[in-house]
Amino acid sequence: MYLIVIAWLYVALMMAVAEATSPVGSVVGAFFTFVLYGVGPVSLVIYLIGTPARRKAIRAREADELAKHAAQESRQPDGGGEPAADAVPPVRKEP
Repeated sequence: MYLIVIAWLYVALMMAVAEATSPVGSVVGAFFTFVLYGVGPVSLVIYLIGTPARRKAIRAREADELAKHAAQESRQPDGGGEPAADAVPPVRKEP
């Protein structure tokens, strides 16, 4: 995939060089040609292609945090948040 990106940037760079060296071209026009034909589309394509990987990384990070939180709660005594109960239930006297 990166080969296509490099080739596209090379073509855009050559277009910019051709415009800069042309008698009717300018360096400013060459700059905008490179940015609008090269850097802009390539950055958009790379961003869109990387979206699934970013989502997967976010989900993995959230799962790790959830696992750490669950492990921390299980190590603490009475980490469930319920009130403590008596260890020995009261014994009733028979009348």
